[in-house]
Amino acid sequence: MWVKLEDGRTIGVPLAWFPRLLNGSEAERRAFFLSPSGIHWEALDEDIAIATLLADRMETASPAQAA
Repeated sequence: MWVKLEDGRTIGVPLAWFPRLLNGSEAERRAFFLSPSGIHWEALDEDIAIATLLADRMETASPAQAA
């Protein structure tokens, strides 16, 4: 999954991190809405906070990438 932030950054995370999204249909994955706190898929009962994506990105980055 790729998420483009307003500040121009793009975050990529594997769908495998989110089994409900991974196992959902393409139509279900496309049926999301944005809020100030994150991305939400009502049909899949999935909510992902942008802060979580940013934190996960920092945890999985190499020391050179995190700097």
